[in-house]
Order: sequence, then C-alpha cells, then structure tokens
Amino acid sequence: MSRAFSDVEFGEEFGFEPDVSLPTVTEFARTVGMHTARFTDHEGAKKQGLPGAIVPGIMSQALLASLIHRFAPGCRIKTIDTVFRAPVLVDTRPLAKAVVTDLDEVEQMAELDLTITNEAGETRVLGTATVYFPDRPSPAA
Repeated sequence: MSRAFSDVEFGEEFGFEPDVSLPTVTEFARTVGMHTARFTDHEGAKKQGLPGAIVPGIMSQALLASLIHRFAPGCRIKTIDTVFRAPVLVDTRPLAKAVVTDLDEVEQMAELDLTITNEAGETRVLGTATVYFPDRPSPAA
C-alpha cells in the first residue's frame, strides 16, 4: 500500500534496526562484487587496521533507502546523499532513522534527515533525501 503525501507530517520520525549480520553483509558484498575481508571476515578486517568487519558504504545507503520505502511504500527517492563519519560494524545492532524536515505541498515532496547510529547512539552515517509522493491510487470501481 502506498502512502500519500497528505499522510506525511513535518517532524515525523521513523526507523528500524537493519540486519547487518555477517551472513547478510557477506551476501551483499558477494552480490555487488566487493567480497573482501574488510566486509566479510572480522579477523581479516582487523589485519587491515579496522576494529572488525564493516558494512560497505553502498549497503548503508541501501539500508537508508529501505528505511524510506518502509515508511512510504510507493514513493520515489529523487535524491539521497550520505556522509560516512565512521564505519558501521558487522554483527552489531545499528538503528537507521529519519525525520521529516521539510514538506513541499506544490511538488508533493518531503525532505528527510537520515542517520545510522550504533548501539552507543553515535552517528556513523548521516544524510538527506528528497522523496516524491505520487498521488494515491484511485480505488477500483
């Protein structure tokens, strides 16, 4: 079911805990051709100077896109921009969150501030997105 622009409220917050388990991140890394130790092996990542295996940046962006589509199925992401402050570690429980920061009633678009935080509440990834909400589909006659 899609969400109409009129259903979106300024200041509205939403989020979810994405699955960044080693099997999930490994599958993603293989799929996108990034199957390297930094993403798929804790010990191998430590040998590269990392605290453990990390979530690929493009996977973090995909998690934020998933967050948006969970909130508003049927919407169209016009832009998404992210800044990577620190790695998201594999096998942790991050929180992907968004807040509606602006509404354009003429264009039926919303601006969102996005974050991925770790279990300590530290921001690892932040960004913004512009989301378009098509008209609500007409009920079948």
